[in-house]
Amino acid sequence: MKNILVLGDVVGRCGRDLIFEHLAGIISEYSIDFTVINGENATTGNGINEKYAVMLLDAGADVITLGNHSFDKNDIAHLMETDKRIIRPLNLPPDLPGDGVTVIGKDGVFYAVVNMLGKTFMENDASSPFFTLEKAVANLKARYENPIIIVDFHAEATSEKQALAYYCEGKVTAFYGTHTHVQTNDARILKGKTGYITDIGMNGSRESVIGLEKEIGIARFVSDEKRCFIWGSEEPMLNGAVFTVDEKTAETKKIQLISKIY
Repeated sequence: MKNILVLGDVVGRCGRDLIFEHLAGIISEYSIDFTVINGENATTGNGINEKYAVMLLDAGADVITLGNHSFDKNDIAHLMETDKRIIRPLNLPPDLPGDGVTVIGKDGVFYAVVNMLGKTFMENDASSPFFTLEKAVANLKARYENPIIIVDFHAEATSEKQALAYYCEGKVTAFYGTHTHVQTNDARILKGKTGYITDIGMNGSRESVIGLEKEIGIARFVSDEKRCFIWGSEEPMLNGAVFTVDEKTAETKKIQLISKIY
């Protein structure tokens, strides 16, 4: 069996510090074999720069996935082109830097990580996540024998996340959502032996509005006043999940949620 750790959106300095200080302990505590982190909001809450991407990789991430803020920081494009461990959504226009799928061989096992972007309630020029993921999975299975396929679906709508999970049920090993920053209570193994959870949550301040200081979050809804985003730091919270996978069948056998307050 292999234990795969997936950690939600790293939000600002609070989220980064959580990873830098506690990831090694989490990997040891849960006997982790492979780690995927969503770095979407790691730099000032919007995007990720090369400096922090390298630091997350050095801290223990095997792969960094992104989302709708993939290109908010200009210098990240170079790293996407040179380091296959950082990927952006596959269904973004193909002429953009980087790729949306990577395969990492580790201890004799091929881990294929696919990053997808939702379209519902999100303004982007992404193509259909359904057809793009279907094609990617077919290509992976044609190239590798029984790969462990891990999908990070960065999307707003829970319905879109559930629909895509069922669409690829039995074809991928683990499917989880990111982007909404709130961990959902629906982790389960689908009938096709695909491990699933709608959203794994975020790494950042629990005493916040999806990572923003509470007052800033409230003002966005009750006032027309435009305020700078200030990211919270109270009650640092680490969110994610561990998928226990049979590497011979590429099926999920167990899912364990992680939610720790420091």
